[in-house]
Amino acid sequence: MLYEDVLETVKKNNLIEENDKIVVALSGGPDSVCLLHVLYRMSKEMNLKVYAAHLNHQIRGLDAYVDSLYVMRICEKLDIPCFIRAIDVPKFCDENKMGLEDGARMLRYDIFEEIRNRVGADKVAIGHNQNDQAETVLMRIMRGTGLQGLRGIEYKRDKNIIRPILDISREEIEKYCEEYELEPRIDSTNLEAIYSRNKIRLKLLPYMEEEFNDNIIESIVRMSNNIKVDSDYINSQVEIAFEEASKSYEDGVYIFTDILKNMHKAIQSRIVIEAIKKVMGNVNSIDKKHIRDVLKLISDDKKSKKINLPKGLFAYRFNDYILISKKKIDFENIEFTYNLALNEDIYIDEIDKTFKSKVIAADEFDIDHMKEGYQYIDLGKIKGKLTLRNKRQGDKIRLQGGTKKIKELFIGMKIPREDRSLVPLIVDESMVVSVCGYRINADYKIDDNTEKILEFTLE
Repeated sequence: MLYEDVLETVKKNNLIEENDKIVVALSGGPDSVCLLHVLYRMSKEMNLKVYAAHLNHQIRGLDAYVDSLYVMRICEKLDIPCFIRAIDVPKFCDENKMGLEDGARMLRYDIFEEIRNRVGADKVAIGHNQNDQAETVLMRIMRGTGLQGLRGIEYKRDKNIIRPILDISREEIEKYCEEYELEPRIDSTNLEAIYSRNKIRLKLLPYMEEEFNDNIIESIVRMSNNIKVDSDYINSQVEIAFEEASKSYEDGVYIFTDILKNMHKAIQSRIVIEAIKKVMGNVNSIDKKHIRDVLKLISDDKKSKKINLPKGLFAYRFNDYILISKKKIDFENIEFTYNLALNEDIYIDEIDKTFKSKVIAADEFDIDHMKEGYQYIDLGKIKGKLTLRNKRQGDKIRLQGGTKKIKELFIGMKIPREDRSLVPLIVDESMVVSVCGYRINADYKIDDNTEKILEFTLE
């Protein structure tokens, strides 16, 4: 019955095809031994080539070596090529400041991938079962997971990791091993409530079965499978939205804010996640806080802001898009210069604003009705041509209290360092005429002798 159930899982989820080459992650425990034996039987029907890969992690001393000997014997009995690697995992984890579970998992998958490439295999089969699925979902719930986490363990990951016995319970697996006299090894550390997963397996799930639901494992797995259906639909909509709202270039992924801001929050966050995946290959070390910080960049008042994300990743807010990139961009180094022609609008691409100006006669000007957001200078006091640009080293402006460096002015006005290169200045051949939106040079202000006035604003 177990064999037929695994075949159904394989076909339903398109895990294995005829003539596949498969590396089995073989620890020597009941799950992996059952998986190896099932694939051995399946190889006769589907012309599969099966290999085994085993890591002697040196965590359990002599027992770990006995595991390796057992793995060699069972593979020899089934005529399955076997690859064994011995690594001092505790030492590796200590040197790399990693937890034992995380370090061992990383090394196992690295070895499986190495062997898969060496033998030219199509897939790596992992022995996760139904109980592992329930334990994983509970662990993620306690960590505050979202919808993606509630999906639990996937049948297939990264195209070549497969889990054919994910629908099989641990009890069924143990009975199968007894029936075929496989005599798997038992990892004594699995019987000790020292790790979070072991505590769930040995304490929490038995308590829930006894006090609340004697089919708690099946119920959790059923919930997870139902969530997968809903999650798959949401993900299909995210794919469509991602195509609409983003574009990939050599320097990263551009997310267009005018499109993103009109999407549902659930879609917005997933688009950011997809963009990070495109750039980094995964979202490891990225948590909900980072996603929320990136989404804050949608606001127009966040233009020219930068967010530092884990593992050397950055999120930048430009004119009408957010850039997710590994490239470091310094907004302070942005420079722009435009020749200022009177009565013409100038679009400043670097800051996504338009400089609008108009020449008016002095008799048209009423100081009591100055437009909000507008500034005014006496054109008769201009020396040479006018230029619109951002700050340069040594720029100065004369105010009522005396001459001041532009740098000191910005500091006094508490303009953030990263925003200072984004403030346009009007300059003539002599000095700074105006800091647009902030100050007018005292020497260029309107007086009783003014004949023509330049009215201007930034929009």
